[in-house]
Amino acid sequence: MTERSIAFLGGGRMGEALVAGLLRSGGRTTDEILVTCRREERARELTERHGVAATLDNVEACRSSRVLVLMAKPQDFEVLLRQIAEHVTTEHLVVTFAAGIRTSFVEQHLASDVPVVRVMSNVPVMVDEAMSVIAPGTHAEDKHLAITEELLGYVGTVLRLDERYLDAVTATSGSGPAYFFLLAEAMIEACILLGLSRDVASQLIIQTMLGSAKMLRDTGTHPVELREMVTSPGGTTIEAIRHLEEAGVRAAFLNAIDAAKRRSEELARGGDEND
Repeated sequence: MTERSIAFLGGGRMGEALVAGLLRSGGRTTDEILVTCRREERARELTERHGVAATLDNVEACRSSRVLVLMAKPQDFEVLLRQIAEHVTTEHLVVTFAAGIRTSFVEQHLASDVPVVRVMSNVPVMVDEAMSVIAPGTHAEDKHLAITEELLGYVGTVLRLDERYLDAVTATSGSGPAYFFLLAEAMIEACILLGLSRDVASQLIIQTMLGSAKMLRDTGTHPVELREMVTSPGGTTIEAIRHLEEAGVRAAFLNAIDAAKRRSEELARGGDEND
């Protein structure tokens, strides 16, 4: 077991994306990564595709790796914790990715003083542009946050926050890509309604969204100022925005994100009730 050894307990899409990002960036080598899967076919697939070791044995992962990245689905999390509980020590760092699973829930299933760091990331991890937020559990120190930060830094941007903010993070950046994909879908359909082909519509909207996002990031200018750059008095843009405001789009986004946050809180409470 070396300081750089990592085991991903869960070989789903998110786990595979993180593995691929670490290998692409040179953050880790294939012999420093182990992935656990529920099916032999999936384990073989990951080994063939990425050259990493894969196993069905979560206990083996605990014995061979210093950092344990728990990627199980929320409904499977308690079963996973029970499998590994006796084999996780204070020498490990446990990093959890399950939405709605609090660090306190994880800590209660493990030995005393095991450091736990909770992560809320999003699907752009697949293209190394994730927004990841990390929060320490009771026993996690700065060095544990630094390790987690280093790993996630290879696949995007990382921010440290207190765990009490993670329900809000889940509702915004965690679910956020779905909101953008829905908006892109609607704008592409509008292009088609106006007579453009789907290929042309997709190219127009995707590049427009990408360029706009880069302007927000790179200029540091407030979204209102950037919108006003495009909105000429009496022009086409202000006419479109008037219709959006009349339709209550802004309020709909506020209400939708608030509903997502409340659902995240409900899921977290459900996890606590299973203690």
